[in-house]
Amino acid sequence: MAEQPTEGGVGPEKGSAEAQRVIKASEYGARAPRRPWLRWLLILIAVGWSLFQLYATYSGAISPQKLGAIHLAFGFALAFLAYPPKRGAVEHIAWYDWLLAIAGIATALYIVVNYYNLIAVQGGLPLTRDVWMGSVLLVILACAAARIVGLALPTIAGLVILYGITGPAGIIPLTPPDVIFLHNGYDWPQIIQQLYITTEGIWGTPIQVSASFVFLFVLFGALLDRAGAGQYFVDLAYSGLGAYRGGPAKAAVVASLLTGIVSGSSTANTVTTGTFTIPLMKRIGYPAVKAGAIECAASTNGQLMPPIMGAAAFIMATFLNLPYSQLILYAFVPALLAYMGLVFTVHLEALKLNLAGVPRAELPPFWPTFLKGAHYLIPVAFLLYELMWVQLTPERSVLNALVVLILLILAQEACRGVRARHGGWRGGMRGLWRGGHLVFQGLEQGGRNMTTIAIATAAAGIIVGMVTMTNLGYGLTQVIGVLSQGHIWLVLILAAVTSLLLGIGLPTTANYVVMAALVAPVIANLAGDIGMAVPMVAIHLFVFYFGILADDTPPVGLAAYAAAAISRADPVHTGVQGFIYDLRTVILPFMFFFNPELILHVESWYRGVWVVFTAATGMLAFVAATQGYLVTRMHWYERLLVLGGALMMIKPGLTTDLPGLALLGLVFLFHRHRSIAAGGPSSLFGRGSYPAAQHSDRSPPRSRR
Repeated sequence: MAEQPTEGGVGPEKGSAEAQRVIKASEYGARAPRRPWLRWLLILIAVGWSLFQLYATYSGAISPQKLGAIHLAFGFALAFLAYPPKRGAVEHIAWYDWLLAIAGIATALYIVVNYYNLIAVQGGLPLTRDVWMGSVLLVILACAAARIVGLALPTIAGLVILYGITGPAGIIPLTPPDVIFLHNGYDWPQIIQQLYITTEGIWGTPIQVSASFVFLFVLFGALLDRAGAGQYFVDLAYSGLGAYRGGPAKAAVVASLLTGIVSGSSTANTVTTGTFTIPLMKRIGYPAVKAGAIECAASTNGQLMPPIMGAAAFIMATFLNLPYSQLILYAFVPALLAYMGLVFTVHLEALKLNLAGVPRAELPPFWPTFLKGAHYLIPVAFLLYELMWVQLTPERSVLNALVVLILLILAQEACRGVRARHGGWRGGMRGLWRGGHLVFQGLEQGGRNMTTIAIATAAAGIIVGMVTMTNLGYGLTQVIGVLSQGHIWLVLILAAVTSLLLGIGLPTTANYVVMAALVAPVIANLAGDIGMAVPMVAIHLFVFYFGILADDTPPVGLAAYAAAAISRADPVHTGVQGFIYDLRTVILPFMFFFNPELILHVESWYRGVWVVFTAATGMLAFVAATQGYLVTRMHWYERLLVLGGALMMIKPGLTTDLPGLALLGLVFLFHRHRSIAAGGPSSLFGRGSYPAAQHSDRSPPRSRR
């Protein structure tokens, strides 16, 4: 029996369409003008942006400040022309949107046109005209950020500017307490000089990273998705894991992991994999809320998975002056532990619901499925080779991988054309045309995907510039040091809560930049004050991980809304359940903060193996304790003992590892004995029962092709 529509007659197809609407509105721009020339204008702006970025990377001749200004000009164009206001028309472009777009482009390109005068002639000192242009750009940037990112980012930027102009010598002539205000205040030309003329503000590290290599990695993911790799990863995970207990849920986790390798977007990951996996999870018996939450949690964690960890990871590498290839190694083990914990979570959910997998006869065979799309792994492998073995810069590595990927798309479509009925050389030519069309669509999607990142990094640059100018970080260190009384746990919990609260209104990239500018130095200073030698990469990964949770933090998590649109469940309940599943991600940053060996800061390989083993054991025990289930449901005292053992495994050292292992072993044996005595299961595994009432005679979704 096919899945029936629920209340209101909303069927699976409507849910998928709603999910596509969510991702289109949030990442591609929801505006769809009626007039063909306007539609083509938006397409050509996005494609032109992608082509410009390819040229800029290939030539390497454009200065970082000019590159950032042109990058932001393209971002302004799409921000106002492709993204309507919250209640604005989507079928035509209002006059004020044209005015905002033109003003934004003009004020950004003003830096390019007057670059020589600003730097060489004026020595970075702004003229009256420069102050006016910079002031207009700040207003336009605030409008763009409010439209496509939300009010939180421009509000925080406005507050730090207000902080900068407050003081005896500032525009607001107050004399605030010295404990926080470590400056005398600045006048408006000084603010514009810092934020608009120099590379310390809007044109600083965040937008330079966005313009140099983040764009190319996003474009790489867009082209790989257009080639069919996203659907291939879903098919591969489904064919390999679909038959196991709760198989579609495990397939959703692995498919999101594989998709996360080439995509830095939680929402896009949710829609790409969830369109197929969420209905299958519901079919075998997962409730709608849990099916959507599993996909939401899996897709959110996709940004943790190297080699493409979202835009924030590239900014982190630049902040830390660390080769991106090295950051990949540091981030690999925690990301693997996060997905291992999620697989165990969905397995325990399947045990609680007594679910089985999909009958093997309905699944596509694994090896033919693997071989059918194995060529999609070639550009990914080539990218890793360029990054890790040849050790080229990230932008040069991904540029070379893009060439390989484009050739692969053309060859794939040509071969399909030749093999088609009545193919031959004519079919091959038609295939080449289709391949060129796919590349064109990928260039458009890459440009549209970058709009939010470009605006967010530019607005976040205001915060970074003002923090640098006013020494705000040191003032926060003093305040938080007094409040925490030197207890690093309180500092970390405060940082985590702050990041989660910011995540309600900020995307991941902006969240990380704000936290890296404001909170990461505070954590580093206070850890040093109490004698803790914590690597800066561990501190930045700490705030990065909590920033990732922005995408499923209610009430604004877009990934939760996209998943709920497909599952037809309440988005807030989906987000809350997804956050519960992500509790294992909450504990991970504390693990590698107190045990930096987990990010492979180890003296020997066998020490690294032991650290990974104990961390994995502690992670699985933590999941079992939070789920309240192991072989069967656990009593409250068993959950407390397992949680205690998990925390002992998380803390490094044999004095805690060995007692923790012993405690977990004893609890497991007692729990298993209790289950057998009650007539329950004797192990964590087993076949489960297939819910016949939800069985469908339809074959599971296959590849779109």
